[in-house]
Formats: sequence, structure tokens, C-alpha cells
Amino acid sequence: MAVNQDNRPELYEEVKLYQNAREREKFDNLADLYAVINTLQQLEKAYIRDCVVPKEYTGACSKLLVQYKAAFRQVESDSFPTVDAFVRKYRLDCPAALERIKEGHPITIRDDKGNTSKCIADIVSLFITLMDKLRLGITAMDELHPELKDLVDTMQRFSIIPSAFEGKQKMIEWLNTLDSMKVSDELSETQVRQLLFDLESSYAAFNKLLHNS
Repeated sequence: MAVNQDNRPELYEEVKLYQNAREREKFDNLADLYAVINTLQQLEKAYIRDCVVPKEYTGACSKLLVQYKAAFRQVESDSFPTVDAFVRKYRLDCPAALERIKEGHPITIRDDKGNTSKCIADIVSLFITLMDKLRLGITAMDELHPELKDLVDTMQRFSIIPSAFEGKQKMIEWLNTLDSMKVSDELSETQVRQLLFDLESSYAAFNKLLHNS
């Protein structure tokens, strides 16, 4: 006997993947990782097809690899001990992205001898790491100083960046500020907002400099 679906309102109810905030966060984290891996796959294909110039590819790939590490940490568990397990579970077709993740750096970086691509990748990674730390509420001097010093040192030796580049000068000023603090000191709320603003504007200026060089 046929069942009249008009008399079954449950068929029209929205199916929820989660029942509480914790479960929702879990699915959000899975979606973030899925998006990062898929985006990395598309970037690799674009570079292979010569649809993106090497400098832009290096910056974008470095950023995605940093985001991947952060995203995977949120889902890493017995169910997903490796990225391969995640890819198999959700049937992602992303061989190029997996290769890039396993190598840990953009394809344009061939060695660790301080070449141009390596400097770009390091600077992008350090900018993102510092911004992520501030957004996570990490404000202690000893937690921020190592990355900021590495950022300044790398920008100093990168010949493409002019000495008067405002982004570099801002980072030097902030490094001096941290140097004047005690190890246990933390940035104030106002300082955090200003440093985050300076990092974001300097990062944008750095990307513009790469595109124009």
C-alpha cells in the first residue's frame, strides 16, 4: 500500500548534523580542513597550467600550508591520525595537494640556501603565525618574540624589500618594543589591536610589493 508523503511532515524537516555546540565545532573544523586541502589542490593545478606566476604561487601556497597545519591539528584524532585517513574518509581526489603537504613547502622552493622563494615562504609563514597567535589571545613577550625576530631578520636579508619599506620599519619598531619588555610581560589590549593592524597592513603591503616587482 502506497504511503502518502503529504501526511509525513518529518520528511520535510531539516536534517541536522549536530546536536550541540561541541558537535557543531567538530563539523566546522572538518569543513575548514576540507576547504584548505581542496584549495591547495586547485592552486597546484593552476601553477602546473601556468595560470599563476611563481611569486604569487609561492606566497599563496605557503599561506595554505600554514593554514593546513592549524586546521589538521583541530581534527587530528584516532579517527584521523593522518591526512591520508581524512582524504580517504571524505573521498577527496587531491594527489597534488597531498604531495605538497608531505613536502611541506611550495614546489618553487628547491633548497634551503636562502633563495628568493624560500624567503617569501618564510615571511608569509611568519606573518600568518604572528597574526594567528594574537587572534588566539597569545600576548606574552616570550611567545611573540621568536617569530617577530625571525620575521625582521628574514625581511632584512631579502634584497627585494627596500630599506625604507614601511612594513619592515613597523616590524622593527615592534621588535624593539618587545626587547624592552620583561619575559613575563604581556601586551596590553591596545597594543594587541595595534600590532595586529600593523601585521595585516604590512602583510598586504608585502604581497603588493611582490606583485609589482
